[in-house]
Amino acid sequence: MKNYKPKLYQLYKEKIVYNLSKIFHFSSIMQAPKLIKIVIHQGIGAYSILDKKILDYSINEITSITGQKAVFCYSKHDESNFKLRKGVPIGVKVTLRKNKMYEFLERLILISLPRVRDFSGIKSSSFDDFGNYNMGIKEQVIFPEIDIDKIRKNMGMNITFVTSTKNKSESKKLLEFFGLPFEKK
Repeated sequence: MKNYKPKLYQLYKEKIVYNLSKIFHFSSIMQAPKLIKIVIHQGIGAYSILDKKILDYSINEITSITGQKAVFCYSKHDESNFKLRKGVPIGVKVTLRKNKMYEFLERLILISLPRVRDFSGIKSSSFDDFGNYNMGIKEQVIFPEIDIDKIRKNMGMNITFVTSTKNKSESKKLLEFFGLPFEKK
């Protein structure tokens, strides 16, 4: 198991780096952008105040989806409008790197996104100025690890792809080569 490398990592090393170097005319393949990490975040917000078990369900769901233990996100300020105190857990997140990141990306592309109803691709306008891509998922049921009968509340999640480039076009091309299905205009 020491020599195991996910298929997308092998694809990156063998083909994607070469193709990116050709397209963007890098003088070295070391200049090619990399996928550094994937952050999955599920905000619970006011539901965590009403029902404490929702946080436990959310932790279990994100952990089963990613294969890595999720952690709580805590509120930083008091917010009287939401009856929220500082230090109260309001979300769950996981940061995936290396092999787990590539395995999650492969499952997202090949299994989960095709299960979205009326799917025509993900928006290509969600890149920030630092070359990172954010996408939202409305329901966690698209992941096969989630048992539909055990869902307490339908909650979405945010997935952030952090890349090593500061350029939107390089970042988009990298994610396209990985197989993320961007919508056609």
